[in-house]
Amino acid sequence: MQGIDLFCGAGGMSIGAAMSGVHVKYAVENDKYAAATFSANHKSVKLYESDIRLITGSDFKHLNKNEPKVIFGGPPCQGFSTSNQTTRSKYNSNNWLYLEYVRLVSEVMPDWVVFENVKGLVEMEQGYFLDAVLSDFKKMGYTTSHFILNSADFGVPQKRNRLFIIGSLHGIEVETPKRVIKKLITVKKAISDLPEIENGNSQDSMPYGSAARFKYAQQMRNGNKVCTNNLVTNNTKHILQRYKYIPQGGNWEDIPKKLMKNYTDVSRCHTGIYRRLLEDEPSVVIGNYRKNMLIHPWFDRGLSVREAARLQSIPDSFRFCGSIGFQQQQVGNLVPPLLAKSVFESIRNHS
Repeated sequence: MQGIDLFCGAGGMSIGAAMSGVHVKYAVENDKYAAATFSANHKSVKLYESDIRLITGSDFKHLNKNEPKVIFGGPPCQGFSTSNQTTRSKYNSNNWLYLEYVRLVSEVMPDWVVFENVKGLVEMEQGYFLDAVLSDFKKMGYTTSHFILNSADFGVPQKRNRLFIIGSLHGIEVETPKRVIKKLITVKKAISDLPEIENGNSQDSMPYGSAARFKYAQQMRNGNKVCTNNLVTNNTKHILQRYKYIPQGGNWEDIPKKLMKNYTDVSRCHTGIYRRLLEDEPSVVIGNYRKNMLIHPWFDRGLSVREAARLQSIPDSFRFCGSIGFQQQQVGNLVPPLLAKSVFESIRNHS
């Protein structure tokens, strides 16, 4: 099966597609930093670093006509996210970029379509956008299935719900993928072998902290000898002082009010702010983890880029490019590859 990754970002879905046996041939990404990371890690894929509005179906001219094709990807989801109440409406122009995805599907007419997004798309505008996407695919002749999956059920050490819409040009309805693991992967199993580093670490490449005792860590290392992308935000002293008061599973509410005086109304803080990860459970969502100031379970600092990548099921061989801020953004925006792999396998089982 041949794949085209639209809005590919750093390439999380492409990793999952390749794991399931899909030969990803093309990708499109407008952000130059994410595109640089994608190119560095997916050398055999033809990447168009371009505004998707400038791409046409004819740009994918080297597809084999005798092999099935799948177009996959997730249009920008910030406008659909339940955490975004400012521009979460049909008047946000970014919310309409999905039409470019639909346009390219109509020009290529692949055998399969995999449309990924935040679960907020289901709720937004009373289901307006979900109905619109489903309707557009059906008008082109696609039989659609859709479901919300929690990445933790598919071997990812993170609780992260994502919406998937599957379209089949051959009348196939795909069942919701079943949970693939018996025991959830915990934060401890995911990151305990990584380097022990300090707040503000700027050394990219380091030796591993210990042998990989857990199967998940072994899977992520896959023989890798050196650990990269160990960058950590350099938090100021007053932020580090707050960290000391927060137990595993706690958040800003554990911080003495006298240390939170810079907040106009501290009671309005989101529950996800200043959350220290629990070592014996999967992580909370790895989104904008720097802004949310997610705290390492054992150390008074934020997560390194590699630790966040592990919690996203990104293999250690994968190298992120750009400054620390761009690397953090790329990690947070990724679709967990192990989750994507299960979705693509559900399609391959019908092909």
